[in-house]
Amino acid sequence: MFDLISIGDCVIDTFVPLTDAEIVTSLTSHETLLGLRSGDKVPVGQSVSMVAGNAANNAVGASRLQLKTAIYTNVGRLDDDKDDDRIKLKLKKEKVDLRYVVETDDLPSNHNIILDYKGERTILVHHQPWKFNLPNLDATKWVYLTSLAPSFIDSPLMEQLVRYLDQTGAKMVFNPGTFQLKHGVKKYPRILNSTTLFIVNLEEAKLILGFNRMEDIAPKKLLKGIADLGPKMVIITDGHKGSFGFDGEDYWKLGIFPTKLKQMTGAGDAYATGALAGIFYGEDLPEAMRWGAANGAAVVEQIGAQTGLLTYEEMIGRLKQNPEIIAKELK
Repeated sequence: MFDLISIGDCVIDTFVPLTDAEIVTSLTSHETLLGLRSGDKVPVGQSVSMVAGNAANNAVGASRLQLKTAIYTNVGRLDDDKDDDRIKLKLKKEKVDLRYVVETDDLPSNHNIILDYKGERTILVHHQPWKFNLPNLDATKWVYLTSLAPSFIDSPLMEQLVRYLDQTGAKMVFNPGTFQLKHGVKKYPRILNSTTLFIVNLEEAKLILGFNRMEDIAPKKLLKGIADLGPKMVIITDGHKGSFGFDGEDYWKLGIFPTKLKQMTGAGDAYATGALAGIFYGEDLPEAMRWGAANGAAVVEQIGAQTGLLTYEEMIGRLKQNPEIIAKELK
């Protein structure tokens, strides 16, 4: 039996550090925009490529935290795609079981470009149109469902997953990705009702519940709104402001762990993975939020979404070093 099976897309991330850009505010939407000179040659720093993707980040992070982990993901083999081998070698090195990795001969693997400017990242995303079909999974204690290509909409994957959860009694963390959010998670009530822990950031929570992203909505209202959709527990992250949680009875607020910010990529995945591991090891939600926050803080200190992911020993050490950082009841 596995402790965890992660379901979602893997990718090669190429980080491009920008040295000549501007942060501007839209006059119409009032959103913050990244500004580059149109039609010009823009100087950049040294680029670096790494294996990433929400599911890969989770699988690697969980394995480092000593969960026996497998992954269901798709990779490409078009023209003997080297990214395919790179993804598989990285997962194997991190002791992630590869038996559910599906190779597609007529597509290349996913590849994202990440524009890094002053610690904030803008991600240029493209997902290949994978043909999703849930393999005959072995038993697992937990499933982690995350970002999928838009082609998941035309696949039987979500229905297959509900049946698997019903048949096996596995618990699930749902951390929806861009295209799941755009399609609408409310369209999958059975998935939501099967979710033990649902994790999104503040803007995503507003999107799910139909609020304007610029509206100032109380965290308790967002937590309760998502819990009413079916999940047993909910966490909403809010960057440097910390995170909020609801365990079905009480509401919680947690600050951030001390960190030296280098870049933000992978912070959300690290938090979700840490929180999952905390619950796996028997912690309640407030303490699991500490595990998530500690993991997220470690990741933003390094370039890439996986470099800073904590091992189990490092996690315990960081939690002990910061006993004053605890979740407090949100009034």
